[in-house]
Amino acid sequence: MFNKKLGIGFQEAKKITKKFAKTFYTASLFLPEEKKYASYAVYAICRLSDEAVDDLTCSDKEKSLQRLESKISASYTEKHFEEPLLAAFSQTVNKYKIPGEYFASLIKGMRMDLELKRYASFTLLYEYCYRVAGVVGLIMLKIFGYKNSSAEENAIKLGVAMQLTNILRDINEDLGRGRIYLPLDEMAKFNITEQQLSEGKINKNLKDFLRFQISRCRKFYSDSLEGVKLINSPFCRFVVLCMKEIYAGILEKIEENNYNVFTVRAHVSKLRKIMIILKILLERKYL
Repeated sequence: MFNKKLGIGFQEAKKITKKFAKTFYTASLFLPEEKKYASYAVYAICRLSDEAVDDLTCSDKEKSLQRLESKISASYTEKHFEEPLLAAFSQTVNKYKIPGEYFASLIKGMRMDLELKRYASFTLLYEYCYRVAGVVGLIMLKIFGYKNSSAEENAIKLGVAMQLTNILRDINEDLGRGRIYLPLDEMAKFNITEQQLSEGKINKNLKDFLRFQISRCRKFYSDSLEGVKLINSPFCRFVVLCMKEIYAGILEKIEENNYNVFTVRAHVSKLRKIMIILKILLERKYL
């Protein structure tokens, strides 16, 4: 299916995806072969973007981001790359006609990580979530194929929902990096202070605050469902449903952990993932 260099690039992308995106990698096994490897190529570049700003050993993160930005831009113009991963990425974005503006938006989101450590309001946080996750939904939609443009809004909502889920799950981890992605005005409304978060104090105020965040997150998941039926392939629809349900399961785990997001990392067990997959197959809703 691929020449030698492309084959090496797609295999490298597969390894990156398998290592850093276990849930997506498992779901992706149900995708048609070409769409599966295209998804890996895109994820690998998104992962490199993320690492450019999160790598604590990198002394000049902006320069690292600029180098990646240049490589992404070149992928739309050059036909030959020495780096196999970039060759695979270039083939993918050109084959599936993925707009370069999507990746430009992604890089803008990564720059927000370099410039902002706090988010004053949900409006600003939504802008961040759109850039780093909503556009990923749009990118995947291009690979999967869809019936009409109304699917795009739903893809954005699913991406945002998944990013908000990550934020709630990773509160403690982000604190360790000096970041708080929770809207400060909403924290104030629920009488949550940064000191309380840093001390890992769980009280009624925090639980009410997290219930509010989880409720909004679930609304994004719910609103995204209408777009699933607009995806062309039943295999691709199945993968999207798996991702949605498994990620939504993280919210359930936070609740089951009595909102302890400090010492217990919410995750969906392998058994639970299997049960979710079987349920989707049995119900056949949206498939």
